[in-house]
Amino acid sequence: MLTILTCQLLTEELLPAVLELDQICLGGLWTEAGYRREIESPNSDLLVLQAANQVIGLGCLWAILEEAHITTLAIHPDYHRQHLGQLLLTQLLRLARSRGLTHATLEVRKSNHRALSLYQKFGFRTAGERKKYYSDGENALILWCSLPKTADDQWLRPLERECAETLHQHRYQWSSCVTFTH
Repeated sequence: MLTILTCQLLTEELLPAVLELDQICLGGLWTEAGYRREIESPNSDLLVLQAANQVIGLGCLWAILEEAHITTLAIHPDYHRQHLGQLLLTQLLRLARSRGLTHATLEVRKSNHRALSLYQKFGFRTAGERKKYYSDGENALILWCSLPKTADDQWLRPLERECAETLHQHRYQWSSCVTFTH
């Protein structure tokens, strides 16, 4: 039997599950009030990934001028190494393009080699470093990526195909994602 995967914008109903996932993946980085601000902000899009109606991932971007600042990308540890982070990042970048954004940026722990590898697949390159960015004193790398202006986001299709193949191997069915209209 296949597990249905869905992706949608964060709603009030999903907030308790997102807070739980935040605690597991990010150590309680954001508060309930912080997530509520993201729901209400016209410049923020927070996507929630669900497997069989269980919240397993979240990703957030802020639209600032012409850039998408990706503030969060997290997948529950039980679901790592199944291309779910890649799927969620694909949807965030598709959403960024639907807003007319031309670049994406993010910070990532210098030691997070798996995340760095993922971002590099999407064309992110190191643009700088923030010293002692994280509370434990670790530095963050600043990554940047141009978002190509192609019809129907064709540049994302090879990455989406790779996701689809891996998801099928892990017995997932990619059901739907929010329709992006900005």
